[in-house]
Amino acid sequence: MAMVSRVGEGMDDPQIVAASLADPEAFGELFRRHSPRLHAYIRRRLGPGLADDLVAETFATAFRRRERFDGRAEVGAWLWGIASNLIARHHRQETRMYRAFARSGVDPAEQDFAGPAADRASAAALGPRLAGALASLGAQERSAVLLLAWGEMSYAEIAATLDLPLGTVKAKIHRARRKLRKHLPEEKNDG
Repeated sequence: MAMVSRVGEGMDDPQIVAASLADPEAFGELFRRHSPRLHAYIRRRLGPGLADDLVAETFATAFRRRERFDGRAEVGAWLWGIASNLIARHHRQETRMYRAFARSGVDPAEQDFAGPAADRASAAALGPRLAGALASLGAQERSAVLLLAWGEMSYAEIAATLDLPLGTVKAKIHRARRKLRKHLPEEKNDG
C-alpha cells in the first residue's frame, strides 16, 4: 500500500501560503490545520447553520488574497481576522440568536454539540442570562471577549486577529467583562 503525502505537509504556514502560489492544492493543508478550531468558534458565535458557509468563505477569501499575504501576521491570525470580518457582517443575526436564547433557554448553537456533560449543564443553567448579556455587547467587544473565551486566544492573538492595538483589546475585554458581570449572578464561595 503506497502512502500518499499531502501537499504542504511538513511546511510551516507561511511556507504553505507561498507554495500555494505555484501549487494551489498546497492551500488545502491550511484548511486541514485551521478549519476545525475556526469552525467550532463560528458555530458557537452564529450557530451551526452559518458555520460551514463562513468557514468556506473564510478560506475562499484567504485563497483569493494569498498573493497579498505579507507574513507580518501569523497565518492563523490572518484567517481568524477574515472570519471575524465575516462574522461582523452577521452581527444582527448573532444578536437575534442570543436574544432568542435568552427568551427561550434553548441554545441554537448547541444542537448536536458533543461537549462534556458538566460544561453543557453549566451552560444550560447560565445560558439564557449569558445570551442576553452577550446580546448587549457591541460587535467588537463581543468579538474580543469570545475570541478569548471560545477561541482560546491570547490578548496578542486577538489584537492581531481584530487588527487592533493590544491596549485597545485589553480595554474592550475589560469593558465586556464588566457588562457581562452586571447580567450574570455572582458566584458564592462558601469555602
